[in-house]
Amino acid sequence: MNIKIQGGRIIDPANQLDQLSDLYIAAGKILAIGDAPSGFKADQTIDASGKIVSPGFIDLCAHLREPGYTRKGNITTETAAAAAGGVTTICTPPTTKPIADNTAVVDLIQDRAAEAGNARVLPIGALTQGLAGEQLSPMFALHKAGCVAFTNTRNPIRSSLILTRCMEYAATHDLLVLFQAQDAELADGGAMHEDTTCTRLGLNGIPETAETVEVARCLLLIEQTGVKAHFGQLSCERSIKMVMDARKRGLNVTADVAIQNLLLTDENVSGFNPNFHLIPPLRSQLDRAGLRQALLSDGFQAICSDHQPHELAAKQAPFAATEPGMTGLETLLSLSLMLVQQELISLPEMIDKLTAGPARVLGLELGTLSTGSNADVCIFDPEEQWTLNEENSHSAGINTPFLNYPLRGVVHNTLLNGQVVYQR
Repeated sequence: MNIKIQGGRIIDPANQLDQLSDLYIAAGKILAIGDAPSGFKADQTIDASGKIVSPGFIDLCAHLREPGYTRKGNITTETAAAAAGGVTTICTPPTTKPIADNTAVVDLIQDRAAEAGNARVLPIGALTQGLAGEQLSPMFALHKAGCVAFTNTRNPIRSSLILTRCMEYAATHDLLVLFQAQDAELADGGAMHEDTTCTRLGLNGIPETAETVEVARCLLLIEQTGVKAHFGQLSCERSIKMVMDARKRGLNVTADVAIQNLLLTDENVSGFNPNFHLIPPLRSQLDRAGLRQALLSDGFQAICSDHQPHELAAKQAPFAATEPGMTGLETLLSLSLMLVQQELISLPEMIDKLTAGPARVLGLELGTLSTGSNADVCIFDPEEQWTLNEENSHSAGINTPFLNYPLRGVVHNTLLNGQVVYQR
């Protein structure tokens, strides 16, 4: 289908493009920007006047819950939520049941995503078998099956020797290893950031060292093995400073941050709202300030949602007894726009952290509107207001503190490979 997107402000950070223009799509690819190609006839014209036209967003961490946890969500519902939020590419962790440590599970995830047709789903494979931290998974076979990276999530690999062997194997095949740094013993039993608010509420805390100790260990082994590495959802100022220092020393290491850790702090937990029960936890105001400063200095290459849908029962218990995590695919754009509204970063810089930045982390030719690239496009109004509620949520989970909260930034159209997969 030939599509003309007319009169929008096209922002493509990968090409340093920011202009009012028309965009032309044919055969699922970007055909041209500006003047219509010779002989082009549009089968569909989308009016983008007064709106932003950007590459589709890439989310480096979103749990889709299928297979195994379909009471919380499934690939169809969660990719529909992604499309409604302008997200066209999703990296999903291996925390399924069974765990994504074999090619059959990876094939199943990709087949279900293709059937749904709402978003491109890129599986992340398990670093060790069963995420048990004892035996290496068949990483090369998983990579051939479609895995774009490998992680043990926050499941511990207590033996530094085993972790080293994992990194050595990954380095041999030029595979990306993703770390969600957490020392299991230091974090054990904790429900929020360890500080004065935690003490006042009588909750067990998770100290910053639960993250920074593991970041330090991983960085030393990254330096030793030369593996290509990425740190996901860092929450502490000291963590990102260590990663930035390592990058200055020449290590091939990148990082992302969950949008909620750029906006919220541990003080938000004061009301015991279980939707603020997150892992990694919301940290102090000083940590949030440090994360924001790192975002300004390109310490973080990407912003992600860390989308974790839950059924109602998972959040209906005393705070510490609830399951951690919040939904975020549908609100990723609106929450990221808060950083623009607060004049922390510019709109093109924000879009870069949602498109070209994560594409560079993955080493994939996505997140751009370059001629000939996949026509993954998001058309949104950054000023239009909306409210996420139980009726309009596409995700199976409504566990977010931003439910019924006034937001700005409305997605009007999402295109995946030149096909309209969402229209408001």
